[in-house]
Amino acid sequence: MHAAITGTGVFTPSETITNAELVASFNAYADRWNAENAAAIAAGTAEAKAHSSAEFIVAASGIEQRHVIDKAGVLDPARMFPSFAPRSDDEPSLMAEIGVKAAQQALEMAGVSASEVDAVLCAASNMERAYPAIAVEIQALLGTGGFAFDMNVACSSATFGIQTATDMIRAGSIRRALVINPEICSGHLEWRDRDCHFIFGDVATATLLEREDLAKGAHFRVRSTRLATQFSNNIRNNNGFLRRSHDQMEDRRDMQFMQNGRKVFKEVLPLVSAHIAAHMADEGLRADDLSRLWLHQANKAMNDYIGRKVLGREPGPGEQPNILQDYANTSSAGSMIAFAQHSSDLGQGDIGLICSFGAGYSVGSVIVERRV
Repeated sequence: MHAAITGTGVFTPSETITNAELVASFNAYADRWNAENAAAIAAGTAEAKAHSSAEFIVAASGIEQRHVIDKAGVLDPARMFPSFAPRSDDEPSLMAEIGVKAAQQALEMAGVSASEVDAVLCAASNMERAYPAIAVEIQALLGTGGFAFDMNVACSSATFGIQTATDMIRAGSIRRALVINPEICSGHLEWRDRDCHFIFGDVATATLLEREDLAKGAHFRVRSTRLATQFSNNIRNNNGFLRRSHDQMEDRRDMQFMQNGRKVFKEVLPLVSAHIAAHMADEGLRADDLSRLWLHQANKAMNDYIGRKVLGREPGPGEQPNILQDYANTSSAGSMIAFAQHSSDLGQGDIGLICSFGAGYSVGSVIVERRV
């Protein structure tokens, strides 16, 4: 029994922060910090914070802007993190709210009502709370049946969720599933760190998977999925309830997103390239059989390298679409934004590959075939 992707949805926050706006805010923060710590800097016990620049950001990442839910808080040099209004327990959580908006788009695209969905998976890098599950809240807000649960495999959460849903459809335990990726990355990014303050943006994506015989129109058959993990500390976020003891409430850098970018670049690229090559070989696919590569949107240089490695040549126009310049890194949602926005032009029998990779290390790939 085949599973198929029949609908996708992308919720994009209305507010954007350009590189120029971000740099102006960060540099004002750096000047404030340097002035407040001038004595320590002069004594050599503290290091002055260097300015950032739009040119540096583009060269390092390929990012030109990012969407965020709260722009004012991020750009306030005295604050430098988003300000989300507290919500009562009776109100929808922020993650559930944006996840529902993306899910509604996916359902509409597929012509499916929420009541026909058997499972909801909320797969994201950071959950708003430990419990009750955000997925169960989304299930209630949408009015879906069956069951729901959260899962976290950092930037690979979407592909891991797709394989999980696909396996359940193949086994016959469900007919339809929504895999939802509400990524509020602005809440766990350290905006005061020059090396990473530009990396992330906010978004929510949703993917509806159905038993293929239930699809009402054009869709993508899931031909094959493959997942792999390998432990690494090079991308890490230590935030969690066990870290919140009474003597650990001070401002700690390790409680936000951290990475050793050079090691990640050196170690992840061969891991991902080998993973994709092995997956394709096992499916009897050659590079020329691929019409599209939808890669995780973390860094343009990384994607360009993987594209060349997988295809054995420079990717042609549209073969490996990037949305990084407009959305920045949106963790697990990145490859799904690329898929949602750059897949409808494919024709009958065209084959593509969705791939995500990130902290863990984790890598997930999904081979799909267009059915019109």
